[in-house]
Amino acid sequence: MLQVEQLWFSYPHGKPIFQGFDWKVKRGETWSILGSSGCGKTTLLYLLAGLRQPTSGRVLIDGQLLIRPRPQTGLILQDYGLLPWATVRHNASLGLMVRDFYGSDGTHAPVRKEHVLGTDYWLERLGINSLTDKYPSQISGGQRQRVAIARTLAVQPDVLLMDEPFSSLDAATREDLQSLVSGLCVEHGITMIIVTHSIEEAALLGQNILLLNDPPNNAPSIFSNTQAGEPEYESSSAYQDICQRLREKMGVQ
Repeated sequence: MLQVEQLWFSYPHGKPIFQGFDWKVKRGETWSILGSSGCGKTTLLYLLAGLRQPTSGRVLIDGQLLIRPRPQTGLILQDYGLLPWATVRHNASLGLMVRDFYGSDGTHAPVRKEHVLGTDYWLERLGINSLTDKYPSQISGGQRQRVAIARTLAVQPDVLLMDEPFSSLDAATREDLQSLVSGLCVEHGITMIIVTHSIEEAALLGQNILLLNDPPNNAPSIFSNTQAGEPEYESSSAYQDICQRLREKMGVQ
């Protein structure tokens, strides 16, 4: 599904963040990207999204070289990215509206699948169908993030990239959305990659965990976490063990 081959990347006048870095993600897998501040987590996510280009090496999705943002890739950021003057319904429909404006050609916009799940479906699945006529300023942070998720899922991505999407939410809301998004990705066969600074969140959501070190990163540290997403996993000994292994590897007490 996704291949990173001999990736080199550095910002102008900076030292390399990635140096000959290789990584593979299979279709339908869920990954967490974890590491300390400045290790390159968000940079890697933006490279996967096509928002940045490698200094050398390449990123491929389904064997196609990624040279620009890909319409089948969904990206959810921490700040929601909602239009303040638009209603919940309008914000959730924005991706579909943009795609319909340009038309489906399979290159710049994906060809519609036979079974299209509309905005209303996702608003209902995310529990915000009663808020369709409200504006972002009239709803909570958790509800705004649900709108951003609905907007992204409405265009039927096959890859979902998330950059610390739950970090600003209260604990109860965060846990609810973590479970909901993880379940929806599994249900619809979406490959999910989430950047997080939280060891607990990485272990809870990623069936595979990519741990980045201080730059330059040249070889991935990968932890298998196959029980992630299973009921009651958070209270299991396997969850506690993987969290402890990650703390030890990161030098966190």
